[in-house]
Amino acid sequence: MKHPAFLLRAGAALSICLSCNALAVDTSGSAALTSDYVWRGSTQSQGDAAVQAGFRVAADNGLYAAVSGSSVEFAPETHASSELDFMLGWGRVLGDDWALDVNLLHYRYPSTTVDLNWTELNGTITWRSNYWLSLGWSPEALGTTQDGLYTQLGARLPVNERLRLEAMAGYYALQDAQGGGYAHGQLNAIWALSAPLELRLSAHATDSKAKVLFGDDYAGSRWEAALQASF
Repeated sequence: MKHPAFLLRAGAALSICLSCNALAVDTSGSAALTSDYVWRGSTQSQGDAAVQAGFRVAADNGLYAAVSGSSVEFAPETHASSELDFMLGWGRVLGDDWALDVNLLHYRYPSTTVDLNWTELNGTITWRSNYWLSLGWSPEALGTTQDGLYTQLGARLPVNERLRLEAMAGYYALQDAQGGGYAHGQLNAIWALSAPLELRLSAHATDSKAKVLFGDDYAGSRWEAALQASF
């Protein structure tokens, strides 16, 4: 699935023994219902509601694996109704202020009549837990044969113990796209409800180039509301 951040929360810890060395492993997951599945500014569900879930296993050496899924609704001729995402990655805190995460993410659409599957290499560097720069590159962006480089800048503003705000700006450079790619922005307000529930309200907007690429029904301005439970 394409939006990575919606999955992962701290979970229960367990210990296993590998080559007689104890390795701490954290497991976590989430389930969500969203009014619209929006990825990098464009809807993946034609503006309809989507059901999402994910699970992650992370070792204390920074290695992790995750799987997530969502309902989708693409053009009728693709018969796409579901998306599965498989991720392998490594993430560590670098000193007092910095953190780094790199991962390989495979997007898979098992129910389609055409091959939409593709893989992307991603990296995120975070400063003071609240500011980040993310890059995602693929030679088969969006399930095609074109190169794609996605860049995102983001900031998180904790308001109080229950409310935080997030702002993101992204640009997707696509090799074969008219105009070279498109830009989008996103604003989130996230409320921590009674554990383990969170409510997220999001505003999305794209530039006119996204409408040329995807059509007016998929790009432009839209709202999204999501209820998520983490475990």
